[in-house]
Amino acid sequence: MTSENLEQTRGKLERTLSQRIQALYRSVFGHQPSQVSCNLLDKKLIIIIENAITQPEQVLAQNGQEDLAKQVRLELETVLESQLKELIEEVLRVEVTDLLNDATLETARTGTIAILQSVPQVRESISKSKTKGETAAN
Repeated sequence: MTSENLEQTRGKLERTLSQRIQALYRSVFGHQPSQVSCNLLDKKLIIIIENAITQPEQVLAQNGQEDLAKQVRLELETVLESQLKELIEEVLRVEVTDLLNDATLETARTGTIAILQSVPQVRESISKSKTKGETAAN
């Protein structure tokens, strides 16, 4: 399966992660985020989840209970953290050394930065790499 991972492009890994994270939210919270975007940049994975805030959190925030809604979000992220870390490690085949999370109730977005132990091995696609600058050849 390792050789299979080496044959995957960065874009394929990002799409796989996005789909798996969306499925994780659905299975754990019974909530479907509208979009999950993953961007792999060297030893960092950036995850943006649109419509990540659950209905109970929204109800609390809309009824003057923003602090309680933020506390609920913090607890939910804690519950999800180990599962998200395992999912990332499984897909990228690289250890996650740190996960940094934050959510905004006003926009219903959640952002996560996963710091990876090493750069995942990927097959570069024909398009330019996100981690390399433009070449001088013109």
